[in-house]
Amino acid sequence: MSVKTDSKKILYSKGDNDECYTPSYAVSPILEFIPKDKIIWCPFDKKESQFVKQISCINEVVYSHIDNGEDFFEYEPENWDIIISNPPFTKKRRYFERALSFNKPFALIMSNTWLNDAAPKQLFKDKDLQLLMFDKRMKFISPDGRDNSKITFSSSYFCYDFLPKQIIMRELKT
Repeated sequence: MSVKTDSKKILYSKGDNDECYTPSYAVSPILEFIPKDKIIWCPFDKKESQFVKQISCINEVVYSHIDNGEDFFEYEPENWDIIISNPPFTKKRRYFERALSFNKPFALIMSNTWLNDAAPKQLFKDKDLQLLMFDKRMKFISPDGRDNSKITFSSSYFCYDFLPKQIIMRELKT
């Protein structure tokens, strides 16, 4: 497959490669910002998710996943205070529209290249976008367990009403 064909495949992906897992080192930096008395909803996660594992050590966690019939666009748990997770990168505008519609704090991982798009500018026009940014790229894990070391973009936590200031820089300790 040529480089040109590879690029087209990435640009026009139908989202078949959206199921990627967040490594533990990429979850750790968000923990310091989670208030101790809040219930965290991880809407794109299963029990074995690093978000569920790490956050449940300090807070109550409810988690849901489309594979369990809990579609983020239709499902909402009864009690929760903050959303923290890694949504699929396709249809990102829809995920952020839904997250903002709750008018509750959230921290969602997203590619920094999304800042070049009009969508975040429109969605956060009247709301403060907050970013937890890193010195290195996150290497997401494929469903088959492979470490995806060929990621060509960096990612951050895109947050609303969650961080103490708009931009925070942290070291990713891989």
